[in-house]
Amino acid sequence: MDCEMRKVCHISTVHPSNDVRIFHKECISLAEAGYDVVQIVPHNKDEILNGIRVIALPMAKNRFRRMVGLSFTAFRRALQQNAVVYHFHDPELIPVGMALKLFGKRVIYDVHEDLPRQIENKEWLHPFLRKFIADICEYFERFAGISLDGIVAVTPTIAGRFPAKKTWLVQNYPRLGELVSDESEPVFVRKPVIVYIGGITEIRGARTMVEAISLVPEKYQVKLSLAGNVDPESLLAGLQKLPGWKRVEYFGWQSRKQVAELLGTARVGLVSLHPTSNHIHSQPIKLFEYMSAGIPVIASDFPLWRRIVEGSHCGLLVDPLDPGAIAEAICKLLDNPDEASRMGENGKTACREIYNWNHEAEQLLDCYSTIINHESKCASG
Repeated sequence: MDCEMRKVCHISTVHPSNDVRIFHKECISLAEAGYDVVQIVPHNKDEILNGIRVIALPMAKNRFRRMVGLSFTAFRRALQQNAVVYHFHDPELIPVGMALKLFGKRVIYDVHEDLPRQIENKEWLHPFLRKFIADICEYFERFAGISLDGIVAVTPTIAGRFPAKKTWLVQNYPRLGELVSDESEPVFVRKPVIVYIGGITEIRGARTMVEAISLVPEKYQVKLSLAGNVDPESLLAGLQKLPGWKRVEYFGWQSRKQVAELLGTARVGLVSLHPTSNHIHSQPIKLFEYMSAGIPVIASDFPLWRRIVEGSHCGLLVDPLDPGAIAEAICKLLDNPDEASRMGENGKTACREIYNWNHEAEQLLDCYSTIINHESKCASG
């Protein structure tokens, strides 16, 4: 395949240039496989990062400008690339994907979230509007699944919503060794630090985690490390008023290197997302990142998560709405360091054997090869 046939273009108006799934996993894996990879994303300047050419979009001042003005800008800059495959990552870019198809381009839609289920849980929307908007989004995504060349889905549940013959399951598992710090101490001798990494919101358990840490007896001298952006910003002020906040160390957003260092200081990884329809069928990357780093997990007791955690013997399951249950699980792991260490090692083994990016990268490359070769055969025929 000549150089022109190896150029691929990833597009997002929402995700940053260093997004873990888009940049660190998909773009870099494609570059390692010999593709010329361009990424069109909100960024401060055009530049080359890790061999990936980043074409900067301006930062949108509000959601409307992002969905309309920025999407049009992304479309124009994407057309200029004349890539063999265009791969977009946001539902709001479905019209851009359709427009690219009208220009004869091959287009992939990467579905990161179960959007209709997300909308059904937006409490700031009136219940009628939630259902109405969710149904519209489901229709547009179904239309995209029929019209576009390929769908890349992050979970089996999401994949099941799209045509099987053009859908590839590319799960968001960690790269092997990425989050293991060479300087970290064995888990059982570390300070009693409980870590949570990811978006900090109400339905992801922010308030429940802080309430739980306040219920752990003083004798444990436990700390809760929170790393990620708080959404909305007003939530942070509310969390800071809780009694448990005195035991919290808030780091904000962290780079991948910083995440590895933070996991290297932790005794336990916490992922107590609330039981919304979107979360119950999700596979949160933080769960697998904790496992890959060799620390035991405390996770919400959802059927899918139960199969992962109990199947790997890598942690404890709790009612995510019960701060007392979370506190009890923390105490159990701190009281039994040998068992906790075994759980951590079991999780690391499960990631090494099953839950890692290597197989997912193969799926991604198969998606590209199939779409390119199919179109090439059609053109030559």
